[in-house]
Amino acid sequence: MTDETWRTVSARQAGMVSRAQLAAVGIDRFAIRNQVAAGRWVLRSPTVVSTTTGEPTRLQKLWLGVLHAGGRSLLGDLTAAEVAGLRGWHREPVTVLVPYDLDLDDDVPGIHIARTRRRLPALQDPSSVLPRMRIEPAVLHFAAYQPSPRTAQGVVAAAVQQRLTSATDLLAWVDRMRPLRKAPLLRAALGEIAHGSQSLSEIDVVRLCRDHGLRPPDRQVRRRDAEGRLRFTDCEWRLADGSVLVLEVDGAFHMEVAHWEDDLARQRRLMTDRRRVVRCTSRELRDEPERLAVDLRRLGVPHAA
Repeated sequence: MTDETWRTVSARQAGMVSRAQLAAVGIDRFAIRNQVAAGRWVLRSPTVVSTTTGEPTRLQKLWLGVLHAGGRSLLGDLTAAEVAGLRGWHREPVTVLVPYDLDLDDDVPGIHIARTRRRLPALQDPSSVLPRMRIEPAVLHFAAYQPSPRTAQGVVAAAVQQRLTSATDLLAWVDRMRPLRKAPLLRAALGEIAHGSQSLSEIDVVRLCRDHGLRPPDRQVRRRDAEGRLRFTDCEWRLADGSVLVLEVDGAFHMEVAHWEDDLARQRRLMTDRRRVVRCTSRELRDEPERLAVDLRRLGVPHAA
């Protein structure tokens, strides 16, 4: 860092600099104390200074986490996945993965320290300026420690659905991270994703069919609607009379009025005299699969071969 100044280091790290980095460019503790006393800098932790004032941004909080924990740390779990682009799984506390034997005396509000015996360099994404885990070990490590199997399966499905990784790559990382908690559950979910499921709800539909002797549906089928727009349906069955039954699964997102109306219009445009669209909620899939299975059988979904 001898060719840098505190300004170049600060600019690269969203205004956050560690005391060690400042010392490396010739800024000692007395100069830091003077800048803080003058109100130009703010001490964010015993070891990290921000060269900007005011409420720290999300990016500054991320840098604070890894700088406070030191050079052997990585952003981990959902925090790393957030930086990689995962949407819909935000958690406010910043998770920082550190070696199990790292001695950290001071807690920082909003920073969650997770300790591991794994080799962190093997988990790190080398393309990221922010030190963080790759998307695959990040979501798998988070999933492994979730009490709810649905949460564990949901996060890996979301990572694939949002095209941040693939089921194949995640399965390879399950093996690389041995031993990994919930590995059988995660392998099963990823196997179903690899065979066409793009969300937790689609996985639930496949399991419902398997548990109740119904033929598994085709998933994410490409269809042109009445206006010629390309659409993807959640689940489809071709019935004995040659017609098609489409099942669309609504989560909480679909219950917002604007999205609900959009979905109703989309449903109308997908329907023809040979294609019916029916809907269910993700809650029904989770809590009332038997009832839904009866309805699907009544609508003509054939028995499994």
